[in-house]
Amino acid sequence: MSNTLMLGAVAYDPKVVTIWEGFRTWFAERGLDFDFILYSNYEAQVAGHFAGQYDVAWNSPLAWIQAERVANERGQAAQAIAMRDTDQDLTSVIVVRADSAIQTIDDLRGKTVGVGAGDSPQATLIPLNHLADKGLVPDTDFNVRQFDVLVGKHGDHIGGERDAARALMAGEIDAACMIDGNHLLFSQEGTLPGGQTRILDRTAPYDHCCFTILDDAPEALISQFVELLMGMSFDDPEVRPLLELEGLKAWRTGRVSGFAQLNEACDRFGYLDGFLAEMRN
Repeated sequence: MSNTLMLGAVAYDPKVVTIWEGFRTWFAERGLDFDFILYSNYEAQVAGHFAGQYDVAWNSPLAWIQAERVANERGQAAQAIAMRDTDQDLTSVIVVRADSAIQTIDDLRGKTVGVGAGDSPQATLIPLNHLADKGLVPDTDFNVRQFDVLVGKHGDHIGGERDAARALMAGEIDAACMIDGNHLLFSQEGTLPGGQTRILDRTAPYDHCCFTILDDAPEALISQFVELLMGMSFDDPEVRPLLELEGLKAWRTGRVSGFAQLNEACDRFGYLDGFLAEMRN
């Protein structure tokens, strides 16, 4: 049995290497032998988890659902053991131009709504499911324009959302979907100039990324890993730069209650059918 805890993560940005190299050093100084494997996309990462290539995954919300469903089909159990404080209680927004005649969700009928990459929970699946819950069926009651950037990375990047925001300001689409944090970012950076857009509607809160293990994970190493995670302090000058790069101030115990909307979206749109079929072969 290896004494090294191996993490699987997706290389969605060059900073990922800096983050996990820094964590590896920090863990080593505290007695945990830690290493990581980077994948080009989440589908490969999830498959790698079930192939025993690593012990714990840093999963997107969609990858968590993929892992949970594959585990259930195989008679295994998946567990979300930790997440960032910034992964909890997020919302996505549907944004229109301030001068738009669109005042209600129903006014989107016959209009074009821009979304992020097809596999983005925050900018595509969850907001489209929200609109469907409100009685507007995507590509039936309104047109969907996808801004597919780096498909396979589950919207971890913000390219698709930013492209949708730019298209909104250019008058190419009537509304754009994005996570609330990126709406703030786009306003601050000028992609969505101040006072020129407004939020038409907002989804219910949901959760985002999580560390995921399967039931065959090395118990002692996982326990040590979680204990060290929870002991990280934003006030520690050694670890603070890594936490800032990873976008958090504190780690929280993992929970799965915040994935209901995404689960519903996957079922409604049949999004996981192809992936699950591949994993059965």
